[in-house]
Amino acid sequence: MSSAEPSTDPGRLSRYRTRVFGERERLQSAFADAAGHQQRVLADLLEFNAGTRYGAAHDFGRIRTLDDFRKAVPVQDYAALSPWIERVAAGEPGVLTADQPAVFFTSSGTTGAHKKIPVTPRFMHTTFFPFYYAAWAPLAEHFPDVLRSPGAVLNLKHDPLTAPPTTASGRPHVGASQVDFGARFGEPLSAEPGTRAPWASLPVAVAPDAHLEKMYLRLRLAVQSDVRCVIGINPAMVAALPYQLGLWWPRIVKEIRDGTLGGLPHGSPDPERAAELERIAARHGTVRPAHIWPNMRALFCWTTGLASLYLPRLREEFGAGVTVLPAPVAASEGPVGVALDRHPSAGSLVVTASVYEFVDADADLGPDVETLLPHELERGRDYHVLFSHVGGLYRYAVGDVVRVVDRVAGVPRVEYTGRATRSNAAGERLRDAQVIRALDSALRAGGLELRNVACRVRGAGPGPAAYEFALAPRTPWSADETARFTTRLDDALGRESPGYRTARAQRRLAAPTAVLLHPDAFLRDWQESVGGGIRPTQVKDRLFRQDTGPWQRLVGPTPAQGGTP
Repeated sequence: MSSAEPSTDPGRLSRYRTRVFGERERLQSAFADAAGHQQRVLADLLEFNAGTRYGAAHDFGRIRTLDDFRKAVPVQDYAALSPWIERVAAGEPGVLTADQPAVFFTSSGTTGAHKKIPVTPRFMHTTFFPFYYAAWAPLAEHFPDVLRSPGAVLNLKHDPLTAPPTTASGRPHVGASQVDFGARFGEPLSAEPGTRAPWASLPVAVAPDAHLEKMYLRLRLAVQSDVRCVIGINPAMVAALPYQLGLWWPRIVKEIRDGTLGGLPHGSPDPERAAELERIAARHGTVRPAHIWPNMRALFCWTTGLASLYLPRLREEFGAGVTVLPAPVAASEGPVGVALDRHPSAGSLVVTASVYEFVDADADLGPDVETLLPHELERGRDYHVLFSHVGGLYRYAVGDVVRVVDRVAGVPRVEYTGRATRSNAAGERLRDAQVIRALDSALRAGGLELRNVACRVRGAGPGPAAYEFALAPRTPWSADETARFTTRLDDALGRESPGYRTARAQRRLAAPTAVLLHPDAFLRDWQESVGGGIRPTQVKDRLFRQDTGPWQRLVGPTPAQGGTP
């Protein structure tokens, strides 16, 4: 097995580590005066953007305190801010920010529509890059060997484009992982681990929307390298990798033997590696990433939400000693928390990046909703996240819910728990986090494990509506186990949600039911979505799936009801 050639700039790794550790130290030092930094972030965004159309409309020049800011600017989501953003995207200057966006990040909302997130140079240098570099500190500190060779990291989300789509103003409209931050923003050290690997820029031509083929080609090349870390951010991408390895195995082995890539000549034939891979397959039957890459050290992805139910077992497929490091609690719109150590799920609030406000997760968001500041948050509680930063998003409700895990130096450490959307067929107002915690409780009580799960409200026919859960068990469940699971799940949902408990007591909701699927059902569904042209980073785990078409695609025409799938 070969490794990639070392970097042509031998001093880059040292400079990179210095920058990464320096940004982490600066953020940690800021915790001693978190409130002061929040005030300075507010003052900076007000002063810098006071002359914009938005700043003038909301009297930024007269605002001095956060209380004044709260009175002047309503809480708003993307839909409320989109008329302003569309003006920016059309090329109108000075609308939301004093500097023009250099690019627009794309992000899929709950409807699947692509947002246009304006990304300005000032935002990148004051808000984005400090947290972005600090996020890699645990990997650089504890797994230094991973960074020494470009071919040691398989970065699943890196997907550069030579001809990106643009807005009406001609600015690129792409995912954050498709932007060359060095060329675009003058940050040559910003290239992520794995973005200099031999497969980072594919040596064969592939259509921009042929995402599965691009994933195959990168995996085909990576199988010949000593991969020690996989970066996915979106854990569904990491979960798909072992499945794809099996799906594409014959093609991979043949191409390695023949010295081809996508059917075209590439490098030299490698019959020795092909023979080694065939021996691995013969010995193990099912080929795991751990068999192909025995030096695997770390995975880097989100570890909470639905992933918390399947990541422990998924990690074992990459190796018994592999560490999972949590990706930042962040969205395309901006950062919230970043893990500065090896905590398995939570990150410290990035107090130097944005002004943060929070609302209890069970409350309804509205323009005038009362908000809490970081020092007012309670451990073990769930909150909507709002942030304001110099990049033009003001009191912006990003649509994510976080849970306060603890505090470090007085600053909250938060983990992502799910989207803010609710399922509310009968007044139950269920959130992602409540259902996931209930699922975890019911699974643990019966010693059961899942590869993934989704649910919907089934209301056709007479009688009350009921929640139907589509479950992909890791190992077969008996009919008795399934029945006990649904009973425990019903109880756990009642403990998590007073609204659910009341709806059940008043018979507005019937007991939940379970549909057991093939263990690979969610992986097949993910593969089909990506094959349909959706970028892999955008095909995320989704708990509530009310639309009939996607649900039927997932469960199939005649799924088993309970018992062994």
